[in-house]
Amino acid sequence: MSKLNLIGLSRSELETRLQKMGEKRFHGRQLFKWLYSVRQYDFELMTDLSKELRDKLAENFEIKELNPEDHKISVDGTEKFLFRLDDNKPIETVVIPSEEEDRRPSTSSGQSPSTNSGRNTACISSQAGCAVGCFFCATGTMGLLRDLTAGEIVGQLMFLRDKYGPTAFSNVVMMGMGEPLLNFKNVIDAIRIMTDEIGLNISPKKIVLSTSGITPKIIKLAEEKVGVRLALSLHAATQQKRQVIMPIAKTFKLDNLMKAVRLYADSSNLPVTFEYILFAGFNDTRQDVEDLSRLVRGLRCKINVIAYNPVPGLDFKRPSDDKINWFGKELNQKVRAVTVRKSRGMDIDAACGQLAARKFEKDRVSAQI
Repeated sequence: MSKLNLIGLSRSELETRLQKMGEKRFHGRQLFKWLYSVRQYDFELMTDLSKELRDKLAENFEIKELNPEDHKISVDGTEKFLFRLDDNKPIETVVIPSEEEDRRPSTSSGQSPSTNSGRNTACISSQAGCAVGCFFCATGTMGLLRDLTAGEIVGQLMFLRDKYGPTAFSNVVMMGMGEPLLNFKNVIDAIRIMTDEIGLNISPKKIVLSTSGITPKIIKLAEEKVGVRLALSLHAATQQKRQVIMPIAKTFKLDNLMKAVRLYADSSNLPVTFEYILFAGFNDTRQDVEDLSRLVRGLRCKINVIAYNPVPGLDFKRPSDDKINWFGKELNQKVRAVTVRKSRGMDIDAACGQLAARKFEKDRVSAQI
């Protein structure tokens, strides 16, 4: 009989399990702290637990970490880790350095290639593959393989801290593989572990949840009051254009979606981020600037303008640098906070929209030969 992996269980879940084993609830709190705060995975070394309890834990449970199958480092310092889950499903995690930092390849000692200032961003996955199927996204070509468990979500962050120490990252973005709001319960459970003061102890304001626009789940997220920042993958400012590139827009219409986004902004008292990928000749005109500025009027927000990162087999084109800069400047005259984001990790397929497809496709083809 397989043992239960404790990674992914919340503080209350551990307290309940310990109580059912005939132990005091506070032992669950101690165990939670050992797992996520201390990151001690050997029951024998959990010294404030009795020997009898440690033996009981070892008999019934295991603490199983994620281990990477592949690790790549970009010329700009961005790192990408490929993990194979227990059922062989692939997920990828990316570490993005702040633009001011100079990162070098990892040393044999396993030290972080960053300057270790802790200003890096961890981009984590919430699903293996994705069911949303945005026409410009590599991950969408995989389809949905399965949801990640809460343990597999937080496990990505635990791996990074185990490898690089407590300053491995300062910000977390749920912008990797998958649509977080279509794995709602596990994502919420993972966020609660991330933000627990004796868990990973990450400020909710340092966590960004990015969605393609699942309107009812945005409303539900507001009700959960987890306090994380919301980012909407917008990419087009009209219903007509948006549904051309994002099939999900046909189900969740832009007008109702924006009402949900405004609700979340009001309930969280946090600005919303809009991700806007520029596609040459599609959404990069003066009319698009007008439509976008009108859409967000009166909303406390910021807009990240990102040039499309090419994916083999997909038809979209990247605009010229001059067009990207022009769009950003024109938009900045109408919207208070606009940032033109530099693509990071393109040479290792770690940039926005590039995750997992090439490796997955190679594996799929190999399996057919």
